[in-house]
Amino acid sequence: MSILSLYTENTGPLTITCGDGGKDGQQITPRGTPGDDLMLAEPEVKTKRPPFFKVVLLNDDYTPMDFVVLILKDVFHKNHEEAVTIMMDIHQKGEGVCGVYTWDVAETKAELVITMSRRSEYPLQCRVEKS
Repeated sequence: MSILSLYTENTGPLTITCGDGGKDGQQITPRGTPGDDLMLAEPEVKTKRPPFFKVVLLNDDYTPMDFVVLILKDVFHKNHEEAVTIMMDIHQKGEGVCGVYTWDVAETKAELVITMSRRSEYPLQCRVEKS
């Protein structure tokens, strides 16, 4: 037996004729008001921001400053002034923050720095730490 409940805002409950499950042509009037039969609740979606991680370049005695500036421009998309400032931080303080990213992006950029450095035969080191 199939039952169909219809409700329109203008006319209210509709009378539905049912052909099976009783007398042919039996009138069925749905009871209740809209929302009584079925209540839909929107799920509570709580989103939180992903954790961020710093990509830090470490100073060494062999990697040229020009190469570090090149890395900062190519990998971290820094302009020349920012790249030079970060490079000087690395040189003077022993390390410098290149950027803050989500985990996947930070890890990818760190791997790219290491790969580019090794291909150029420099020992430049990079680490990722929680921000």
